[in-house]
Amino acid sequence: MNPSSTSSAENLFERIDCEFTPDGSEGILLTRLDQAINWARKSSIWPMTFGLACCAIEMMAMTASRFDIARFGAEVFRGSPRQSDLMIIAGRLSNKMAPVVRQLYQQMPEPKWAISMGACATSTGVFNNYALVPVNQVIPIDVFVPGCPPRPEQLIYALRLLQQKIQRQTGTLKQVLNLD
Repeated sequence: MNPSSTSSAENLFERIDCEFTPDGSEGILLTRLDQAINWARKSSIWPMTFGLACCAIEMMAMTASRFDIARFGAEVFRGSPRQSDLMIIAGRLSNKMAPVVRQLYQQMPEPKWAISMGACATSTGVFNNYALVPVNQVIPIDVFVPGCPPRPEQLIYALRLLQQKIQRQTGTLKQVLNLD
């Protein structure tokens, strides 16, 4: 073995084991506060389930180990609107249920987002009759997921689109500090 290679290996281990860096460059993170807040928001989305029909089964499958929604920081499904910031409406919405959805959405703390999952929630689907209403006529929707029923991969893609939307928001620091 070459003697110069052993000395360079020893120097490498000395550098790795050294706890003090003379230039002080380690441990510094440079970013804007808006970006840091948006990163935290997009990485810890707590959805509230609102399964109204067959799309809810696909939404439940998304949380299973095969699809593992925990990779995206959204595995904590909440039953209370006061603890969630994302409402996933999965399935057809009737006229009788629309006021309930609106009230639950209004009880959610700011910032809040909504995903419409399935053709029935988006446009009443094949059930085009007087008793159903599209979700976007009741609450504002951020991402629409097409399909009947949409696959869990599509809902994960919608969650990723929502995370991108959250990351691109501006004025987050003023919102957090109530300076708007």
